[in-house]
Amino acid sequence: MLNRKLWFRGRPRPARPLGPVPFAAPADGPPAPEAGPTRGGGEKLLFINQYYWPDHASTAQHLTDLAESLAARGYECHVLCSQSRYKPGDPAPPAEEVRNGVHIHRVPATSLGRKSTLARMTDYLSFYARAVLKAARLPRFDAVVTLTTPPIIGLVGTLLRRFKGSAHVCWSMDLHPDASIALKRMSPTNPVVKALAWLSDSVLRRADRVVVLGPYMGDRILMKGVRAERIVEIPVWSRKDEVFPVPRESNSLRKRLGYADELVCMYSGNLGLAHTFDEFLAAARALRERRDVAFLYVGGGPRLAEVKEAKERDGLDNVRILDYFPREELHLSLSAADVHLISMRPEMTGVVVPGKLYGIMAAARPAVFVGPAHCESADLVRRSGGGFAVPYGDAEGVIRAIERLRDDRNLGRQMGEKGRQAFLASHEMATCCYQWFELTRGLFAPTRSPEPAPAIGLQAVEIG
Repeated sequence: MLNRKLWFRGRPRPARPLGPVPFAAPADGPPAPEAGPTRGGGEKLLFINQYYWPDHASTAQHLTDLAESLAARGYECHVLCSQSRYKPGDPAPPAEEVRNGVHIHRVPATSLGRKSTLARMTDYLSFYARAVLKAARLPRFDAVVTLTTPPIIGLVGTLLRRFKGSAHVCWSMDLHPDASIALKRMSPTNPVVKALAWLSDSVLRRADRVVVLGPYMGDRILMKGVRAERIVEIPVWSRKDEVFPVPRESNSLRKRLGYADELVCMYSGNLGLAHTFDEFLAAARALRERRDVAFLYVGGGPRLAEVKEAKERDGLDNVRILDYFPREELHLSLSAADVHLISMRPEMTGVVVPGKLYGIMAAARPAVFVGPAHCESADLVRRSGGGFAVPYGDAEGVIRAIERLRDDRNLGRQMGEKGRQAFLASHEMATCCYQWFELTRGLFAPTRSPEPAPAIGLQAVEIG
């Protein structure tokens, strides 16, 4: 029996060796779709999430990869998403279109952005209302996969399961309202919050499968009363054809940015409430006189303003802030760094899993992770040998890690290569999407018993 409180006491979960996961595709990608056992039977799948291509939100990118992968394997894939964009002001795509075999249904919704809780809630509710109406009008699907943007959108899947008989898979990208409670933005004793938590947990318990991003998230789902045999571990991923190492001397973007021999320390992605930046800013202050170390922030998010304020207040000329690069330049962007900075607040263990680590590993760059001693990211960094895991609040540990990588460039190259090998083994898109194919094929197997099939990975899939 799983000791559900083990990691909450600060101890690691039982270690699992790195390596190919069950149902993993061969190292050079999944079997060709033409091979009989690797094709679906034309079943109809509906994916529901607020964002999809062409948005750059993480959920949009991963859902696009998955839907197109399953469409290529013979499923009829549909996506229900918002016509409004993740970044307010971006042009709205058409309401209906087919892209790479995926039928996209977009509904109108507000696009006020993430500047405030009220703006975000307005966007959420406007999408909710339209999504429910659209889902009711669409034909029946064999399975519905719901993500977690907006929170509790899985309720639409619950309703379709109840009234149309569709199998329902919850893809748990993060946990709500757990995240807001952990960050003390909501009170667990508030009646509204308690009702939302009950509803969210009820959706998970009624789903045919719940896909979690890692073992610590799986433990939290177990504690919500979800049956263990319904929980499947499949991590999010990066793509080896999209993110790959580019030598610094031939990286056109690095040259364009004006970097030469400096050790470039990059934070790339969302600067969210789940992350911590004090340690990185302290390192920038401590190393401000070193011209051979530079700090680069690429992305946006609710805490970007704090980084900008610290840069201006402390006169940190060694800190540079840029907007997101296009996805087609991601290999150049991530390879422009010599080391990547990644963080997570300890209270978010099992609530979120920073997916940016997999892109860092794909680019063969070492990572300096700041956060809890034991979580998906910290465990993976240590076991792969792909960087440093530094305790939350330990700015000196960050400085020491950066100085070691500055003084020993070969160490950084070795760590980056180890990280890339671990990425190719367990966190590449083809491997992870093939696990999704096995999951859906199991749902549709005509011989399956009324009871759910054994979990595909809770005790065996290496996540971190």
